[in-house]
Amino acid sequence: MQAVIMAGGKGTRLRPLTVNIPKPIVPIVDAPMMEHTIKLLKKHGVRDIMVTVSYLGDKIEKFFGDGSRYGVSIIYSHEEEPLGTAGGVKLLEEQIDDTFIVMSGDVLTDIDITRLVRT
Repeated sequence: MQAVIMAGGKGTRLRPLTVNIPKPIVPIVDAPMMEHTIKLLKKHGVRDIMVTVSYLGDKIEKFFGDGSRYGVSIIYSHEEEPLGTAGGVKLLEEQIDDTFIVMSGDVLTDIDITRLVRT
């Protein structure tokens, strides 16, 4: 299974906090928001992650790198202008070759991904 994490938004509702920090890197408890998502995906066996980035995307890519420190593989899709969920996934269609899940890089959840995909 693969995952697409949408991380291209500007985070305007969290301003001024997100003026220089993209929302997926904003710390929640002990880790950046998107790190919680990556750990959840790994817990459910997802090791192939694609991240769509736009606003301050270089900071997201620099922080999370290739994903090796989390035990996953991360590649990035750079959008000049945010394309929304469908547009971001469309850009990745050649990399998607399996069942995949789309998640937001700025939402915390404990959803049972394994159960979700089975049903």
